[in-house]
Amino acid sequence: MGKINIGRVVIAGLVAGIVSDLLGFLVDGVLLAPRWADGMQNLGHAAFPPSEWIAFNMLGLIGGIVTIWIYAGIRPRFGAGVGTAVRAGIVAWLLTNMIPNLSFMWVAQLFSRHLTVFTTAGGLVEIVVGTIAGAALYKE
Repeated sequence: MGKINIGRVVIAGLVAGIVSDLLGFLVDGVLLAPRWADGMQNLGHAAFPPSEWIAFNMLGLIGGIVTIWIYAGIRPRFGAGVGTAVRAGIVAWLLTNMIPNLSFMWVAQLFSRHLTVFTTAGGLVEIVVGTIAGAALYKE
């Protein structure tokens, strides 16, 4: 088993995070923006200010790095390529998107079920596509 190339994890992870953040902007910042605005208003809050969007994007970059680290870790077992990237993306999505969204949005009913389903499904696409993009750059 080869060692994980940490430098490549960071570079490929940043690419994965940027791709995920861009897709996230399309999903949550454009397509679901009215639903998010309604949900925030129902909670008695204003829409997300720019400083929070910056924080979300920074977390997306960190998430991209962690996801490519997962990819690098499972790559010796599953082989390099899209299939392994999809597996790594799904693991990251389960831990960083699906479980928190179901906990805070669905179970706690802080936001509508429609918003929960749409943003969680969008998150799957964002993370998996980002992971595929980042995995294409990763080399040991």
